[in-house]
Amino acid sequence: MLKAAQKAWQERDLRQSIDILEHARRLDPANGVVLLQLGRYHGMCYNYAAAEKCFAQAVRLATRKTEVMAFAAELSMDFASPHLAERYWGLALKQKDASAEMFARLAEFYERLFQYAEARELLRRALELNGACPAALLIGARLDRHEGRLDDAEKALRKFLSKARREVRIRGYYELGAVLDRLGRYDEAMAAWREAKELLRADVPPLLPKFETFRSLIKERQAEITAEVMKRWFDFGAQLQPARRLSLLGGHPRSGTTLLEQVLDSHPEIVSAGEAPVFMNEVLKPLNAIRPEEPPLLAALEQAGAGALQRARANYFRGMEQHLGRALGDRLLMDKNPALTAFIPAYARVFPEMKILVALRDPRDVVLSCFMQAYVPLSLGSVAYQSLERAVDVYTLVMGGWRATAGVLKNPWLEVRYEDLVENLAGAARRVLDFLAVPWNPRILAFHEHARRRRVRSPAYADVVHPVFKRAVGRWQNYRQYLEPHLKQLEPLVKAFGYD
Repeated sequence: MLKAAQKAWQERDLRQSIDILEHARRLDPANGVVLLQLGRYHGMCYNYAAAEKCFAQAVRLATRKTEVMAFAAELSMDFASPHLAERYWGLALKQKDASAEMFARLAEFYERLFQYAEARELLRRALELNGACPAALLIGARLDRHEGRLDDAEKALRKFLSKARREVRIRGYYELGAVLDRLGRYDEAMAAWREAKELLRADVPPLLPKFETFRSLIKERQAEITAEVMKRWFDFGAQLQPARRLSLLGGHPRSGTTLLEQVLDSHPEIVSAGEAPVFMNEVLKPLNAIRPEEPPLLAALEQAGAGALQRARANYFRGMEQHLGRALGDRLLMDKNPALTAFIPAYARVFPEMKILVALRDPRDVVLSCFMQAYVPLSLGSVAYQSLERAVDVYTLVMGGWRATAGVLKNPWLEVRYEDLVENLAGAARRVLDFLAVPWNPRILAFHEHARRRRVRSPAYADVVHPVFKRAVGRWQNYRQYLEPHLKQLEPLVKAFGYD
């Protein structure tokens, strides 16, 4: 039953996976594995009260309570519930058998929340238990980098890189690369990132078949979208009422979407839902199930009538409010989600009133930045960034697809350049607000203070709590020799987006 629930989850049949595990719990109410998995799935569906109930019961029944508390905390972090994560980490660390690694994990949690003093105190306690704890040394090095102590960060990292378990070594090499990049030692930085990727190499082959299937599906869907289809869908939108204030913020990952999101989310009339899976879970999966045997998405969207689309719209906003933990009211909802860029036509089918923002950045900087990021463990979405070659291929697929979509799209759209944001934040922000029909508010210029009060899930979390800086503009020039074999493939989009 656990395997069946996992299969249903992978197929995005979320309610089926929960139903299976609820049945399993009735059959075996003392099974802690079932309770933890059920709590996880409830949390993924934004039912945090049900998740906490499952976790609490799992802890009560456990013989190794500290481990179960820590696992519940990890699961809570996965489904973005800081309250639950902090609660269960706190419970775990009160136990006598709490490990140094557990203190380090809570320190990392606070580091992501920019609570550096609290993180330092937890690292101190971790190192009291184990002075050579690699996880604690890694988070300490990351704090040093955030605070500009780059030499200290490098020394701390080199202390444990040869001794740590595999995952911490991988993260350590990625962190070392980031430190060396800041120090201007670019060849050494590239060597560190390549070392991390070498450690991950065995994880790549199992993911490639699904990755190639996904690429093929994206290409097929792009070919299906024509001006006639988009006009028909847009005109049908008159039947989908009431109109809602909604914007999708897309673009390729590492194109400045997180910076733009934080700027706009600091406006009191805008609410951002950063990379929530609501559209996939509440809209695409139910609509694609209208026809049997996994039909092409275009056919499913074409068949969807006004009733099905209205239900999808209602479920989407209900899911978003559950995810956000608050009502939207009259505010504009911004769905920041680079992963949905390839699905913009589907989004436009359901929300013809939607306004689309697409973040742009020099394609060469985007590819390099994706390559630099510590995506651990690897997933279907991140396996492409194991090599520059595959990263370039995915970039051209996604952003070439966006160019083709933009040519036939009827929804209003606006491209926003990262370089414009860092060069003239006020001017670029005014242009975006005018497009969204939202009045100017000076609070957006202090976006970095607003960002400190949020948990930012993007890899750019540590950058958006500072005023805009320009050090990432043109970074690719420092690594030109490594990008040289791929520049010709990128050249059409470099020119198309005005970066030649």
